Amino acid sequence: MKKRVTGLGGVFFKCKNPEELRNWYGQHLGIESTQYGGMFEWREKENPNQVGTTAWNPFSDKTKYFAPSEKDYMLNYRVENLEELLKVLKEEGVEVVGEMQSFEYGKFGWIMDPEGNKIELWEPVDEPLLDSNEG
Repeated sequence: MKKRVTGLGGVFFKCKNPEELRNWYGQHLGIESTQYGGMFEWREKENPNQVGTTAWNPFSDKTKYFAPSEKDYMLNYRVENLEELLKVLKEEGVEVVGEMQSFEYGKFGWIMDPEGNKIELWEPVDEPLLDSNEG
């Protein structure tokens, strides 16, 4: 297994009023977002026609999504071959949380680090950019 983490997939944090905070970040820092947060687009270094995204999202301070972690934040890392990576991590003694889930935009899995931080692993389905000469 060559690559494990390929980049930062998202930053998620708890707050008292997610809507108010999304509006504040939009007004003062220009982060456009919806109830599902914001997305930053960028291009792959090795393949500039490949567009990737990094998510940003404030969650309610009542969310259980970060459980079993009691921290107020969770990082999401982009990975390659999530199924294989979760097997390898489990063999290495890393605590895997829950079952892998698949959606049209990618696969997700969760692990815990030694200090109780829940980490989300995401194998995205990125859309390639169309070359302007292709159509």
